[in-house]
Amino acid sequence: MKHVLKVFLLICLITILGNTTPVPAQDGTPWPTEGWQTSTPEAQGMDSEQLAALVKYIQDEEFPIDSVLVVRNGYLVMDAYFAPFDADEPHELYSVTKSVSSMLIGIALDKGYIESVDQPVLDFFPDTTFDNVDDLKESMTLEHVLTMTTGLDWDETAPYGSAENSLTEVIRSLDWAKTVLDMPMIEEPGTQFVYCTGCSHVLSAIISETTDMSAEEFADEYLFGPLGIENLFWPSDPKGVSYGGFGLRLTAHDLAKLGYLYLNKGEWDGEQIVSAEWVETSTQNQLETLPENSAGYGYQWWILPNDAYMAAGLFGQHIFVIPHLNMVVVFTSDIRDNEVSPVDLVLNYIIPAAESDTPLPGNSEGVELLETAIQEAAE
Repeated sequence: MKHVLKVFLLICLITILGNTTPVPAQDGTPWPTEGWQTSTPEAQGMDSEQLAALVKYIQDEEFPIDSVLVVRNGYLVMDAYFAPFDADEPHELYSVTKSVSSMLIGIALDKGYIESVDQPVLDFFPDTTFDNVDDLKESMTLEHVLTMTTGLDWDETAPYGSAENSLTEVIRSLDWAKTVLDMPMIEEPGTQFVYCTGCSHVLSAIISETTDMSAEEFADEYLFGPLGIENLFWPSDPKGVSYGGFGLRLTAHDLAKLGYLYLNKGEWDGEQIVSAEWVETSTQNQLETLPENSAGYGYQWWILPNDAYMAAGLFGQHIFVIPHLNMVVVFTSDIRDNEVSPVDLVLNYIIPAAESDTPLPGNSEGVELLETAIQEAAE
């Protein structure tokens, strides 16, 4: 959580992007179901020398970053991996899993498995008897879970694994969702944002209860399958509920697909995977009182200034979606000591590289510099 707050303190500088003209939808949008089409940066209005400088900086400073991908106008313009990590290895996503859980709730809502985000949470579990039930808990809705404003007595500020961290009690239990919802209420739902990984797991449990499928199975049919995502690992709790708040592993290419799906308002190659309305609502601030140092929080997505938003996970996992630049950026990392912030790198290297909405003149020397830097990083 501290890492996420630091990210938002830095990202506030991104407001300079508001002066950029929005990029219109591209005709003949490429769909990477079978794999990403590549392009030189200049063909997509980006400076290859600036991107090469980013790769070289990460390499020279030996920052613990595993991959950086940049997609613009539907084309992969930078695809860098830092040894020993490689492109085919699914990466631990930590809390980026939360944003995927949100996607699945939206799909379940679109398909009629869920009636409304206004449904009381306890109603999704008719066969479970919960502790500490009172009027406040009975008023808790699915939307309160999505926005982490449940009012539950939850504290995730202590180190993970410590007894003081509420998530520890959940992980040690046999029924994770019940353990979360057993906790007493201390606030009226909807009034206070409290970062809650347990709440994200409740979302996965709701998928299981309403569809008779685990979140992984549901995703395989309605999300991962249509997008061509096959190389993944998603563990489950003792009741077979896929981890809702962490634990999913995907490749960087497939992470970029999820960002690209949202960049295209939930459409994928002519099929509406998740409704445009859900994408819009999920990626807009839903809170009256903002979390510290943030621009807002949606439905398990962090909201950035202007139209940008991101999925963010511990140790530097990120999907940045920047609609007005028609861009998706992915970082996977193992940043344990805040040596570097991916947000800083996006701000200082990737955004400035997007010099134009139209192609730049060819730059064979710059492309060669980028290719060489990527090759050296992989060795």
